[in-house]
Amino acid sequence: MKLILLDIDASARRNFDPVGLSRPLFELRTGITNLAEKLIAKTKPDSVACFIPEYLAPVYRTETAWPVNDMSQLADDDILLVNPIIKADALNPACDKSSEVVLAEDGTLLYACVRAGDVGKIEGACINSWVDNARAVLPNVKANLPTWNYAWDLMLANPDQLTVDFGVLGNSGIEGTVEQPNAIRGSSKDVFIAPGAVVHPMVVFDAEHGPIYIDENVEIHPFTRIEGPCYVGKNSILLGAKCREGNSIGPFCRVGGEVEESIIQGHSNKYHDGFLGHAYVGEWVNLGAMTTNSDLKNDYGSVSVILDGSRPVDTGSNKVGSLIGDHTKTSIGTLFNTGSMVGAMALIMATGEPLPKFIPSFAWFLKGVTTKGFGKKKLYGTARTAMSRRGKEFTDEHEAMFDAIFELTAGPRLTAIQKGRKQMAAR
Repeated sequence: MKLILLDIDASARRNFDPVGLSRPLFELRTGITNLAEKLIAKTKPDSVACFIPEYLAPVYRTETAWPVNDMSQLADDDILLVNPIIKADALNPACDKSSEVVLAEDGTLLYACVRAGDVGKIEGACINSWVDNARAVLPNVKANLPTWNYAWDLMLANPDQLTVDFGVLGNSGIEGTVEQPNAIRGSSKDVFIAPGAVVHPMVVFDAEHGPIYIDENVEIHPFTRIEGPCYVGKNSILLGAKCREGNSIGPFCRVGGEVEESIIQGHSNKYHDGFLGHAYVGEWVNLGAMTTNSDLKNDYGSVSVILDGSRPVDTGSNKVGSLIGDHTKTSIGTLFNTGSMVGAMALIMATGEPLPKFIPSFAWFLKGVTTKGFGKKKLYGTARTAMSRRGKEFTDEHEAMFDAIFELTAGPRLTAIQKGRKQMAAR
């Protein structure tokens, strides 16, 4: 069977802004693994291919061995097409029995089983027309299956997902270097330190309430305390960090200060003191010293997030901090409000008070107002420098992708800039 990851629903994708702007949704994390890895573990396919928005494809082709947007993959095999927002635990397709298209109550395609004998019945010049024809040709079944609907869903589920993933992976024990003295609270069976990891003296692993997974080549500096459940990704460094429970820290991150129930996608820095709580942070983000987000309202009420600059969405949770897109940079002393949405490629200067809950992509937030600053080319130059410091390249493909994101996010940004000009004129 061939697994086809189908990330083509533009309206659903916007619910995962800003972290979904610059990557396929199945690359988003919760727990130790990303959504694609969870779906692969559940379905155990012979091969994998994917269909994603065309503006993402050139960059993603450099990051994966899977065929990307290749219509030839929809032939000569049993196929399972899966919308990556479906929760892997809920996926139980009967593809060995018959072909069918499984839809949510609102008509959203959740997954489709297409037996090899039925593949020839479906035609389409592009993936959208192919899916439409599959829905027309094959039996349709309605199902009420759990899905990921917003980026904060992934963050809120993170503690439980960490525990589940630790059990699935089955790793335990110390295979790296642990210098003494150190302490493990709880069971040592709930701690895994991978080969190449180096733990300095005076580090505490508190696994009393959940497991701790330290991946390969991680370095943990003295006076770090890690509370489980927690995952620290490959080649990351913890610098005297206070890691509360429920964190997933991706590869090549530099993390200090206090972090709680947050996901950091990877290649991001929170090097200094400051609090990051119930947040989802993208890649190549740099949070300046004492950057802090609120994750709880003073009235303990449900937190809302403004995804599009105008429409607040109730998260249903009283604990949501910030969502921060790729390549965003904050100055020292930046204070994010509860439920902040901070776009990709934003440059933010502190004001000494909590910032607005919505800061659009490519915004230069200066002196308390949203401006266009010195433009996106200057931001690209900063991205190029930041990536080169980690041995990576900001390529022409990256620039084209962010040009497309610039256009996708233009409306809310222009509105915010116009508002900022009025504020400046009134001063």
